[in-house]
Amino acid sequence: MKINEHTALLTPKVLLVPYASHHVPAYHTWMQDPDLQAATASEPLTLKEEYAMQESWRRDADKLTFIVCTPPLTECEHITAEQEDAPPSMIGDVNLFLNTDTEDEGAGDGEGAQALLGEIEIMIANRTQQGKGVGYEILLVFMWYILQTQTLSMKEYHCSNPNGRKNSTLKYLRAKIDKDNVRSTKLFQGVGFSKVSETPNYFGEIELRWTIGKDSLKDVETRLDATPQVLAFKS
Repeated sequence: MKINEHTALLTPKVLLVPYASHHVPAYHTWMQDPDLQAATASEPLTLKEEYAMQESWRRDADKLTFIVCTPPLTECEHITAEQEDAPPSMIGDVNLFLNTDTEDEGAGDGEGAQALLGEIEIMIANRTQQGKGVGYEILLVFMWYILQTQTLSMKEYHCSNPNGRKNSTLKYLRAKIDKDNVRSTKLFQGVGFSKVSETPNYFGEIELRWTIGKDSLKDVETRLDATPQVLAFKS
């Protein structure tokens, strides 16, 4: 998506920046790790393919991503590419995939809104940052941003994927997690996601959902220690 190409999100614990080309070499190195490949159900890409994937994340209206970094040590009025988000500060990423909700009864009738679901994936690749509660902060900040920019993201998505409907609306967020990944399951449950079923699906995954309602933003802000700073990301 293009809505976040000039936006950074900062809290005392994390810095989220748009996935840019200068992040690709470090990201590519991360994804050579078999453990990360297994955790993210990913196949290793060539460096050229990784650059193409980064372009896709920036361009495609059904994908939203941030690279997660450690926060700068000094106060910033804006974030400068390749400075505050240089490779040594990178710790992971967080992504949203938008899809039509197949359970929406009115889908395809050409009336009303097109109901969407947003699937979230989070990865902390820097092992020194794992197990410190950083994932909880990342997830909440990302959910906060999704809710704050919902009108813009739905407009961007719908322009590319109208599917015969008048507009698009985000119905709920979900995560699909390997049944044995107890830590990730507890992370999503900790911010309010609930299991759809205790029984894993065909792929051995547990699905968790978080329904978006009128009090969702308030719920997220209550869980955050501080409201994220929205800063300009300058390349």
